[in-house]
Amino acid sequence: MDPSKILLYAAIAIVGTIVTATCIRLIWLAFGAYLIHRAGPRRLQASRHAIWRDPGDVAALDMVSGPGGPHGAPAPPFHFIEEHSNGSQPCVSVMDDRRRRWRVKWGNEVHSENFAVRLAWACGYFAETTYFVNEGVIEGARDLQRARTCIADDCRFREARFELDDPDVQKMFEEHSWAWNDNPFVGTRELHGLKVIVMLLSNWDTKDRRDVARGSNTAIFEHKLSRWRREARYLITDWGGCMGRWGGNIVTRGRWDPEGFAAQTPQFVSGVRDGLVVFGYVGQRTADVSSGIRVEDVRWLYRYLGRITDAQLRDALDASGASQEDTDRFAVPLRERIEQIGRAGSGKWQPD
Repeated sequence: MDPSKILLYAAIAIVGTIVTATCIRLIWLAFGAYLIHRAGPRRLQASRHAIWRDPGDVAALDMVSGPGGPHGAPAPPFHFIEEHSNGSQPCVSVMDDRRRRWRVKWGNEVHSENFAVRLAWACGYFAETTYFVNEGVIEGARDLQRARTCIADDCRFREARFELDDPDVQKMFEEHSWAWNDNPFVGTRELHGLKVIVMLLSNWDTKDRRDVARGSNTAIFEHKLSRWRREARYLITDWGGCMGRWGGNIVTRGRWDPEGFAAQTPQFVSGVRDGLVVFGYVGQRTADVSSGIRVEDVRWLYRYLGRITDAQLRDALDASGASQEDTDRFAVPLRERIEQIGRAGSGKWQPD
């Protein structure tokens, strides 16, 4: 075939792919806008809105137990309630021996999500109570669809993420969640710090309320502080796209990949220009997450992030079900990324 024709067909294919992807994205955005409009306003009763709280003595935090603490872990035996059809991974709800409800998930997000929750929590950000459970039994598991590959005929399972589902907390997901560019904290160091944590963990799956047609990964949890006071807490509820390569498409990005995570670490912080920190990160909402982060924002975050010890990082990795090899391979680039943030915040940025 004539080489010129090959180039023409290739160009047509590339343009067609771009046009198709753009049309699909526009349809998603339009449908998402319709869903948000149909849902109406959030029914919030909170008098206070928060995205961060002071974590206290960071170096003394229990990174094994995380937000739930040492006494919050799931208590067997577990009893099957129902299976969920939404989400990208198999998931069921169970009741534990203390009458607490848990959402149990399997798949390639289990390790990354457990670790990310612990790191975000240690820096003062709100996160759901999660635990890695290596093995167990879910009594009464039956009529399973996607989860039938995760729960054996004798009801045994392995390597699952347990996430607490507290009925006393009013949870606002999807249409009633929040967007990176539309929340009470836009422009604050607290929101910018959360964005840095997202990039540090290579979390490319940064969908928000605007992406509700595909599923938002942000939420608002309303907690009752007293009889008359409620607090709306803004958080990320899905950290599964972490600890691998960041990227703008399924070919370039990944999750729980020590080699890929280490390979991109030198590009994590790529410079400081005009008082803003420049990151190499690429995700589903790159501009919203990576731009506009000031030197003083990362300096503030490093006051907490920089106090996490190497032992705590390894504890959090071990508690997330990481193998000894994975713990060893993740610990070094994690520390390197944290120190890049420290140098950027010092105002004397020098690349490695």
